Amino acid sequence: MSHGARVIRTGVSSGGPAAQPAATVASSSAGSDAELMDGAYFRSCAGMLKVAQMISLLIGFISVNNSQWTDYSAYSFFQIVTMCDLVMILFFYVTHIFRIYRKLTCVSWPLAEFLHYLIGTILLLIGSIVAAAKSYNLTGLVAGATFGFLATILCVLTMWSSYKVSCITQSTSKYH
Repeated sequence: MSHGARVIRTGVSSGGPAAQPAATVASSSAGSDAELMDGAYFRSCAGMLKVAQMISLLIGFISVNNSQWTDYSAYSFFQIVTMCDLVMILFFYVTHIFRIYRKLTCVSWPLAEFLHYLIGTILLLIGSIVAAAKSYNLTGLVAGATFGFLATILCVLTMWSSYKVSCITQSTSKYH
């Protein structure tokens, strides 16, 4: 995928023995857009929050799945909500890591992620409350509800940090 001819200035003359190989020149011309993965997102606060959410949702799902149920509808709802949230968070995580949002510009990614977190957090909170109320002190069900509440708190933190960052960005760009 060539975007036309580019001039690359290297500081080394092309006729000398220290000339760069063609592969090095081509890779330096592509810049950060050619990198397949965004390594900085792994270490960012948003990336670590997504990983913590996925782990807590997975632990909550496994805890409820391996317990003896007394109320089928309450725990099947909890399992469906945790798995749907887990899949969607994984989808947005992969979207950020592989920079898919740069290629699919027809989607408002911040709005889509915010709406996912808003709806998913509300459903997860409802599912965790119902799971805690119907747990009857069974250890696995209590653990599942606890990790559901933990994932809910982490989702709220993600929404709050995203909203806070966008408000600060908008208010500073408005006056400068």
